Amino acid sequence: MIVLALPFLLTATPVAEVSGLSPRPVLDRTVLAMGTQLRLHLEGDGDLGQASELALAETARIEAACSTWNPASAWSRLNAAEGRAVPLAAEWMELLAQVQAWHRRTEGAFDPVLMALLQAWGTRQGGRTPAAATLAAARQASGSALLVLDPSSGTARLAHPRAGVEEGGFLKGYALEAMRKAVEVPSGWLDFGGQVLAWGQALRVDIADPLDRRRPRCSLLLKGASLSCSGTSERGRHLLDPRSGQPCAAWGSTAVVASEALSADVLSTALYVLGPEAGLAWAERQGVAAAFLLNDGELRMTQAFRSLQPTLLPRESR
Repeated sequence: MIVLALPFLLTATPVAEVSGLSPRPVLDRTVLAMGTQLRLHLEGDGDLGQASELALAETARIEAACSTWNPASAWSRLNAAEGRAVPLAAEWMELLAQVQAWHRRTEGAFDPVLMALLQAWGTRQGGRTPAAATLAAARQASGSALLVLDPSSGTARLAHPRAGVEEGGFLKGYALEAMRKAVEVPSGWLDFGGQVLAWGQALRVDIADPLDRRRPRCSLLLKGASLSCSGTSERGRHLLDPRSGQPCAAWGSTAVVASEALSADVLSTALYVLGPEAGLAWAERQGVAAAFLLNDGELRMTQAFRSLQPTLLPRESR
């Protein structure tokens, strides 16, 4: 059994565990990337070492272009441009368009333009409570509508001088997809700070109790899909509701399984913001495989999640 790394980025806090028998040859690597732990498990013939290097090169490329922790990245330059248009490569323009579309689809529960609010709440500095005027100004400088993309000129701009893109809710998922395409091996899994992408051989994945990450709450088989979890148990109330500008209530955690890692990453955050009632209803309407693990022990699942035939592990039986 393999215990996955604790998530570091803003959107995922619960921990999963993966177990299963593996055919040989096998390669396992653990590195640091995007400020968190990346684990690669690759299986099959061919040069697995070279395959892993290709995956790591993809991660480094994406981080160099998109990480707002790096002041030299393209997205940091966009954030620092104070409303001026900044040329961006077509790949990053397309990615920003995708996450902007997710804002609309999730009825505002997911938003990639939250940097001003994160700064107001001091999310990257350990947290603080902003004054009312500071929070109001941050809300004015936040929101997906401020991101203006012009594909014809290949430029993007933020229509407020203090607005900024924040990649924590989606970049891991995008990087997982890019790594999967790069490795071209028949079976394996990637764990990026707690979000898992598995293909080929099915793997058993355990989803942690929101109040105790050492205890599994349910398990399922993951194959050709990604599992992403979001919650507040590990890092406090760090998830913000874009609609109100306030931290989300610490009610538990979400788990989403999707064929695309980017979708799983985005949706685990959005559904946590929506909460266990509205989130469950939205996910059911959209056919999303989602589970809502409440702090009181209740586990709510969509029909699509139930179809994955998860094994429930009641608290009292552990």
